[in-house]
Amino acid sequence: MAQARQHSALTDEAEALAHHRVRGFTKHMAAYFFVIVVSGAVNLLGTPENLWVLFPMLGWSPVLAIHAAYAMGLFAQSNG
Repeated sequence: MAQARQHSALTDEAEALAHHRVRGFTKHMAAYFFVIVVSGAVNLLGTPENLWVLFPMLGWSPVLAIHAAYAMGLFAQSNG
């Protein structure tokens, strides 16, 4: 019985941590899309002959991908 309670507590803690990671990733992704859309609009309205918006897009995308992997738990350490 004590093991069941302990397992439940660990599961609740792991679930809370996973929720926190996904929520952080969601905020990061929303910021990424907002910045890229606004920057793209500024770029196309201001200097359409020079697509500088590709540089922040290409620079930020791998960081977002790594954050997605972290949010999915791919970097989680095994206790076991």
